[in-house]
Amino acid sequence: MKVLQVITSLNVGGAEALVTAISIALRRRGIAVDVAVFNDSETPLKARLLAAGCRVFPFGHSFYNPQYIFKLAKLMRGYDIVHTHNTSPQYFAAIASMVSPSRLVTTEHNTANRRRKRAWYAAIDRLVYNRYAQIICISNKAEDNLRAWLGRCKAGIQTIHNGIDVAAFRGARPAAGMKTARFVVVMVAGFRHEKDQDTVIRAIARLPEDKFELWLVGDGVRRAEIEALVEKLGVRSQVKFLGVRNDVPALLHAADAIVMSSHYEGLSLSNIEGMAVGKPFVASDVDGLHEATVGAGILFPHEDDGALAKILLHLQQEPAYAAEVADTCYRRALQYDITTTTDAYAAVYDTLMYV
Repeated sequence: MKVLQVITSLNVGGAEALVTAISIALRRRGIAVDVAVFNDSETPLKARLLAAGCRVFPFGHSFYNPQYIFKLAKLMRGYDIVHTHNTSPQYFAAIASMVSPSRLVTTEHNTANRRRKRAWYAAIDRLVYNRYAQIICISNKAEDNLRAWLGRCKAGIQTIHNGIDVAAFRGARPAAGMKTARFVVVMVAGFRHEKDQDTVIRAIARLPEDKFELWLVGDGVRRAEIEALVEKLGVRSQVKFLGVRNDVPALLHAADAIVMSSHYEGLSLSNIEGMAVGKPFVASDVDGLHEATVGAGILFPHEDDGALAKILLHLQQEPAYAAEVADTCYRRALQYDITTTTDAYAAVYDTLMYV
């Protein structure tokens, strides 16, 4: 079986991390998996794929170049399954399949997107998704919202929760030379519009400068905007921009608490990664974060920096409470191991091969 994963980029992000993890895991099972990337650059995830034997096909340095449809149509002919992620690959592969018939699979990585703010877009999405044999949603809420949006759809729709290598995250060593005397909070997320680093920065601004520090791991289109907020609030000495890193597990181990603040998610891999290292995990109470966090980590109201600041202060002042939350988080992370995710993806591919 030959599988082509198609994604916009291999920068820091949940979809990118999932594609990397399942591609490597599937190759270990003897399935030939390669990856096509629209907006190509040299990143740690790309390096991991190449080291594992995956071929990576760079299309260019754009997310929405219509010429990619022709490149895809040619490339797709050599694969049994074509599996897309993110909007432009979903659309372009659907169009390309009209001249290069393929077994198409797509993963829905979010519970919401900007298209769903326009009711007329539902008809266009329905046409696109009807080209697919199977749609995989990464959380129950993502599936519920997609079904409500599409209405009647010919494609099969199911949920397969995201997964990570829990043992690898749990067993990582703390990053050397990073720890300070302050209580370190880390957020791992691309600087994209669905993420909400702003609330975390505002929460840090409410806390004592000599006791709290924030590490922001990632990069993206909102980087300059976030840096400007840090300057405006006068917390430059408390906030470190670490950029894109290939030692995320080590950074998480070096922190005291892990936060994910978003406006919406599908099912955040950073959520699961944060819980897997055995540190207290705190998340905004929004679709895609609520499902994995409730009953394990700590939820705070969306964009409520005051509530987040109180939670962080409590964790810093009560180490026993922080340890209790961390233990519960780790036990929850075990439910999202990459082995379970890979089993489910392989089953989908196997089924489509014999339809």
